Amino acid sequence: MSGAGVGPVLLAVLAHPDDEVFRCGGSPALLSRRGVRVQVVCATRGESGSCGDPPLCSREELPALREQELRCSCAALGLEPPLLLQYRDGELGTVRMGGAVEQVMTAVRALHPEVLLSWPPDGLSGHPDHMAVSRWAALAFEQAGALGVAALYHLAVPRSLAKVLGMAQLQAIPDEDVTLAVDVMGVWEQKMAAIRCHRTQAGGSPILVAPEARQRLFLGKEHFRRAAARSEHDVMLDLLQGQ
Repeated sequence: MSGAGVGPVLLAVLAHPDDEVFRCGGSPALLSRRGVRVQVVCATRGESGSCGDPPLCSREELPALREQELRCSCAALGLEPPLLLQYRDGELGTVRMGGAVEQVMTAVRALHPEVLLSWPPDGLSGHPDHMAVSRWAALAFEQAGALGVAALYHLAVPRSLAKVLGMAQLQAIPDEDVTLAVDVMGVWEQKMAAIRCHRTQAGGSPILVAPEARQRLFLGKEHFRRAAARSEHDVMLDLLQGQ
């Protein structure tokens, strides 16, 4: 059974505001259009991020503004309002594991998601916060077998794409290890509107000032690896196809 009996659910366990859109925003938007409830659990309010260039707020005001940006992005993508865990940005690696996993499990028990989605163990970029939430999601998946959670997926970038784009800083994976590639051009404007919600972080993303062809190459298709599953079915593909 899904949360509140309202259809299938995907629960995304992420670290910062904007994690929900750059690598994966189009797929949740497509899922939402197909009747899937998509819930983002965000561990922090992103207070260690940029205030914008030029600054849009003071350092003290940044957490509240980034929370607003996250809510704006989720609304633009057609997702549920996000759940924020209120941990400190940049300190997730020091958080008591049991308490963090229990917070994720609280959401799992309430929503009964079919799919958990998170960063891979290396955080994709090596970010310690991404690596921490990846561990939380993996442990939650292990604990959630009786709650209907069928699969855990990780965000991914195939090596061929990283090579073409010159993104050597990413921990890309072999193309054959990508479980699912999703063309999100059908929700391109929706995804870009969500990205534009994150005004404070726009200056830190070179892809946003790249030529449109390069933007579409990086942002127009999203890649995932099925990290763990309790059946042979590609559950996320089934949801995307409305099954």
